Amino acid sequence: MQQLILAINPGSTSTKIAVYRSTERIFIKSINHSAEDLQDFKNIASQFKFRMQIILDELQSAHIELDNITAIMGRGGLVKPIPSGVYAVNEILKEDLRIGVMGQHASNLGGLIADEIASHLPAAKAYIVDPVVVDEFEDIARISGHPAFERKSIFHTLNQKAIARNHAKTHHLDYNELNLIVCHMGGGISVGAHKKGKVVDVNQALDGDGPFSPERSGSLPMGDVLEAAFSGNYTLDEMKKMLVGKGGYMAYLETNDAYKVETDAKNGDKKATLIQEAMAYQVAKEIGAMSTVLNGDVSAILLTGGIAYGKPFINLLSQRIQHIGRIFVYPGEDEMRALAMNGLRVIMGEAEIMEYK
Repeated sequence: MQQLILAINPGSTSTKIAVYRSTERIFIKSINHSAEDLQDFKNIASQFKFRMQIILDELQSAHIELDNITAIMGRGGLVKPIPSGVYAVNEILKEDLRIGVMGQHASNLGGLIADEIASHLPAAKAYIVDPVVVDEFEDIARISGHPAFERKSIFHTLNQKAIARNHAKTHHLDYNELNLIVCHMGGGISVGAHKKGKVVDVNQALDGDGPFSPERSGSLPMGDVLEAAFSGNYTLDEMKKMLVGKGGYMAYLETNDAYKVETDAKNGDKKATLIQEAMAYQVAKEIGAMSTVLNGDVSAILLTGGIAYGKPFINLLSQRIQHIGRIFVYPGEDEMRALAMNGLRVIMGEAEIMEYK
């Protein structure tokens, strides 16, 4: 029997699925969901049956033999902080995904859908891999400046870890012996200090920490934020959207399209030029900060995510960080492949299966 791996990655406006036979991808599909498609669902959890049925329909249309699926790898959601790794979906995990123990996000559906599909197949088991809440912080990194607020580890774990491991493998090195700075640049930007295989510090890329991005504000002057919050001019929802969705490029340039900003800058748009340079400046500062976490002992700097396709931006960034360490650029992100390759590690007995508690 062929052993197939199904990868499931639910996002806010799409559901991505892929099927692999060993390292060979035999099917991939990104299913877009319009605002009209999702408007009748009161929350993320209520989209469960809708999204699962779409996945099953697409697999059937592609003539995928479901009974040959051995591992179903779901994108990990906002669960409790856990170490990096592959986790078998159990009842405790499912309950935390349902209630959104750390918040509501479409990725919470990954493990739930994976488990439900697996329950109807003869050989399949369900797992999640490297959710965004992976926490490998050293204690000193948790200190914020006030005991009422603790720094949290929320970042693009799946892609950062996959890029770091692939970089090490390509160069015949051991990821667990390297000190890397990995910078994921997409709708959000996270810069992690990977110390001997663990991300010991990273900016909280979700809602207000680190550099601004195409649609997130990053760190803002806190005094001004408090003044705005209590001014009566904004609702809580409006303030949250300033942080995520309507920050960064969206706020300054009314677009979250990094390629458009790059093109406008090339064509002489002075504002686009300034804001693009400012984002590169802020990313460079965060990379510099992470170099101090590693005491200046930086094996390499890895630049990844969709923005890494933009050579002008990479050039602006590289000029400011080249003194820190050797720079490697891995454009885009392949989270589907990262999920699937972890599934292959499970099938081959190379991955330790972690228990979520």
